[in-house]
Amino acid sequence: MKQSLMNLSNNDKEFQNIIKNLIENETVQKMKNYRQHNNTSCFDHCYAVAYYCFIICKKYDLDYYSATRAAMLHDLFLYDWRKRQSNRKGFHAFTHGKLACKNACNLFELNEKEKDIIIKHMWPLTIALPKSFEGFILTFVDKYCATSEFFEEFKSNLFSKKTFRYAYLLLSLFIIKI
Repeated sequence: MKQSLMNLSNNDKEFQNIIKNLIENETVQKMKNYRQHNNTSCFDHCYAVAYYCFIICKKYDLDYYSATRAAMLHDLFLYDWRKRQSNRKGFHAFTHGKLACKNACNLFELNEKEKDIIIKHMWPLTIALPKSFEGFILTFVDKYCATSEFFEEFKSNLFSKKTFRYAYLLLSLFIIKI
């Protein structure tokens, strides 16, 4: 999925122009060093979310520019969220939106919609509702991408392990016999 999405979006000049200055930034590039979901980097996850937000928001004549930029920056936290860190207060899921927004504001000039989208992208886990349709779209696209990344990894692990392959083969033979 990641490679095909990167190739597909390279053909979309408007999408690339919107995020060009973001993805060329040294700090944003560091997102490639952190895993987000299984083997997907934080950068690749945000890139995918940004692309789908761009497509959906453009189709429905919404503010696709702000949605795309916010999506590319929505997980700009630069730490391994699986490890507890003494300088971090609260659970990652509840706090990283604000941290990502703070980090993004230190690097780029964001409008109010972009800030709100980044801060509130973890709704409904956090109770703060996004103020815009674009915010809800990013929220749902983020969950979709995270779920897809998890199941893509799960599926590849399931069929790559010998035990599961043999169990799958036995189950297939059993079903055929019935």
